[in-house]
Amino acid sequence: MPGQYQVRPPLPFTPGVEICGETEDGRRVIANPALPHGGFAEYAVADARALLPAPDALDDAEAAALHIGYQTGWFGLHRRAGLEAGETLLVHAAAGGVGSAAVQLGKAAGATVIGVVGGAEKAAVARELGCDTVIDRTGEDVVAAVKEATGGRGADVVYDPVGGAAYTQSAKAVAFEGRIVVVGFASGTIPSPALNHALVKNYSILGLHWGLYNTKNPELVRRCHEHLTELAARGAIKPLVSERVPLTEAAAAVQRVADGVTTGRVAVVLEKGADA
Repeated sequence: MPGQYQVRPPLPFTPGVEICGETEDGRRVIANPALPHGGFAEYAVADARALLPAPDALDDAEAAALHIGYQTGWFGLHRRAGLEAGETLLVHAAAGGVGSAAVQLGKAAGATVIGVVGGAEKAAVARELGCDTVIDRTGEDVVAAVKEATGGRGADVVYDPVGGAAYTQSAKAVAFEGRIVVVGFASGTIPSPALNHALVKNYSILGLHWGLYNTKNPELVRRCHEHLTELAARGAIKPLVSERVPLTEAAAAVQRVADGVTTGRVAVVLEKGADA
């Protein structure tokens, strides 16, 4: 949805909001650039107070992909939804950049993970990521498949970065006293929840805008990064980077992401070795 995202930097705008690179004093860090000057450039500017050390266990592309997607997943699943070991987690767009992070974090937390994807290729990726059950929305009834996989109970936590029809499925597939985490609206449609349905079924609808934590609780962001670094060090999480392209191909790569044909993250790699 051009111009409809929650954050609207002024134009002209340079894309690239997750970067891994080297500071002028030689530190390898990950950061969010100071918009509208994004990371698809040879040099980027970021708030020094928000720089985070890049995990040694990950290469530059993987480290860049760890930032927003995994922070969003951690805050959504743990800070907002309180996911517990043994619960069932339903992840929409499970093979995508945001969804794949939630899948890995859910498995690391001891949850049973159900992934919803679109197409056989993405289904294969979701299985490789560790999903216990994979549902292909292009040929299966998502709600019925979730109910079958959970013995009719539904999912304790639903992680929804898609919105639109996916949210409608979320409300029908969530368990009694379950939690739906609203992460974004990749479908292009912002749903209007039926609050009477939430009342009848006793489930919670939780909003998550991770960027606000950078200003309201930056110390919590740093602690989250430390936890993610530990998970990466022991191999519990590893960002899925499906493509690595040069800066000259960045525009085409962004279009592929917009078309929904990519899996995981697409990294733009600069010749000097830093990734955006």
